[in-house]
Amino acid sequence: MREQQVHVGIIGLGTVGTGVARILLQQKDLLKARSMVTFHLKTIVELDWQRDRGLDLTGVKCTTNVDELLEDPDINIVVETIGGYEPAFTFIKRALQNRKHVVTANKALIATRGRELFKTAKENGVDLLFEASVGGGIPIIKALREGLIANRIESMYGILNGTCNYILTRMHQDELEFSEALKGAQAKGFAEADPTLDIGGGDSAHKLTILGSIATNSFVSFDKLYVEGITGISKLDINFAKTLGYTIKLLAIYRVFKDGLDLRVHPTLIKDSHLLSAVSNELNAIFVQGDFVGSTMFYGPGAGERPTASAIAGDIVDLSRDLLLKEGEKYCNRTINPSMDVKLIPIEEVSNRFYLRFFTKDVPGVLTKISGVLASYNISISSMVQLETHEKDNYVPIVLLTHEALEKSMKLALQEILQFEFVKDDHLRLRIF
Repeated sequence: MREQQVHVGIIGLGTVGTGVARILLQQKDLLKARSMVTFHLKTIVELDWQRDRGLDLTGVKCTTNVDELLEDPDINIVVETIGGYEPAFTFIKRALQNRKHVVTANKALIATRGRELFKTAKENGVDLLFEASVGGGIPIIKALREGLIANRIESMYGILNGTCNYILTRMHQDELEFSEALKGAQAKGFAEADPTLDIGGGDSAHKLTILGSIATNSFVSFDKLYVEGITGISKLDINFAKTLGYTIKLLAIYRVFKDGLDLRVHPTLIKDSHLLSAVSNELNAIFVQGDFVGSTMFYGPGAGERPTASAIAGDIVDLSRDLLLKEGEKYCNRTINPSMDVKLIPIEEVSNRFYLRFFTKDVPGVLTKISGVLASYNISISSMVQLETHEKDNYVPIVLLTHEALEKSMKLALQEILQFEFVKDDHLRLRIF
């Protein structure tokens, strides 16, 4: 293959954009040796040029005008790193319409508005790649679409948000309450000033939507996923889980059934013997079960300048091969088909094992009445823990683990149990992996 040159433009020179520019400028010889392509960083669009990024941008057009990039016929690949919905969506769509390949790490945009973008890419014979949108530096998307292409993906279980994993790790190891662990995560830069998208489960749900779409070669509707965050978990629950041999993680779940897909995000008790329980701090991991390959696990840094930039660089090189082979159409939408949908099973129809924590008055007959309600909905108890310590108002914490039961049955049972005058409204229900 003869050596060729590919021109790249970057929109946004924040943390990730800086990392991508650093790779294209400093790793140019390495990329050339491995791909037979010389990558020329031609243009960067950024509004704030006052901040020093530690980059030598000699020979790079530095502008605030995005038209200078999007309308440049020489630029083959556009990298979008500004994040958010707008103007990122408009910029990506314009780039695709101008027959430029696009690389992005924007998981929120791909998960919620990807259908229109993939359709635009297909109509214009170009591609939209997004390896960095899930798992940061973990090459999970490439693994699903290429390495595991011969497999039907039967299940995936992922720890996909470094902020939540860091918080839960600190709660588990340092016996902190949620608010204390969150402040620590913010102080170290692992959590945003407004962490709602992370701790509420939305970020993990965006990533699960993308993984589910790739695994099914269709388009999963983000707004149909069941999503639950970690804000209700206390130090008490962490300690109960430890006592019972479990670790609590925010888990993204993908399972295939005959009548549809089970996709959801929620805090989950994972046995200490499972590999996922050992994934700590800001790291991510995805456990994938294929019908031929069996069980595999992908593990590594889920965010940050260098891991995310590394994934973006992989997509840039991938696209350069399309350009050299003149076979871009062959690769268009090779991961997600925007015209196909999949059926999602409502969580009410799914069965799980449950962790239930109540505060009840220390009076005779409490357990009999609670277990009676559960039994009336065909929910059986597998184990129970009750502390002897009392709160000021004479309530004690009780934890029950159940055998597998329907979600809708558990919902009805909880509604009935919380009507008892000896049960506080302060309760927690978690699922068990």
